[in-house]
Amino acid sequence: MQSKKNVKIIKERLLEHYPSAKTELVFKNNFELLVCVMLSAQCTDKRVNLITPALFERYPDAKSLAAANLPSLKLLINSCSFFNNKAQNLIKMAQALCEKHAGEVPLDENELKALAGVGVKTAHVVLIEALGANFMAVDTHVFRISKRLDLLKNAKVPEQADAELSELFKTDLNRLHQAMIIFGRYTCKAIKPQCEDCFLSEFCKEKTNKI
Repeated sequence: MQSKKNVKIIKERLLEHYPSAKTELVFKNNFELLVCVMLSAQCTDKRVNLITPALFERYPDAKSLAAANLPSLKLLINSCSFFNNKAQNLIKMAQALCEKHAGEVPLDENELKALAGVGVKTAHVVLIEALGANFMAVDTHVFRISKRLDLLKNAKVPEQADAELSELFKTDLNRLHQAMIIFGRYTCKAIKPQCEDCFLSEFCKEKTNKI
């Protein structure tokens, strides 16, 4: 586990190297944002961005998505991982928006998590993007980086790492989330990480491993 001094340095360097980091998902409003984030679970942002233009043309709002034909929706998103479950959850989510929130996406963590297919990570990403909220959202990139940089004490899976990282960094969590994703996507990659270009190499406990 890193010292408080090292944690501070890691945080500062991430924010310095990625001062304007932002999501690569393409969306126009909070409804599109929520759909994009739901689709992005275990799927690349690039793939989601290929799917959503036709999807949003057919279903531009919660009302139209709530009335979607399930087989037709599946066909539109079938290049996305777990499209069967995602299609069902998207319809249920949209129905709940119409029934409980007048078709609008609630910008409250508990209300978001009450929607079908929305867990902690999805809720936090929506709040980060929509409000710039001080939340950490742990995907595979953030979790991998956190393990390599020895930032986690007890977390064994991404879902458990959120609270640890939030307590560790405390502030600028939204910006750190974005920075860590970009860092993990293009430098600290799962396969063949670009260790020679890494600005955090001295803190990495796996730097001598050939990953």
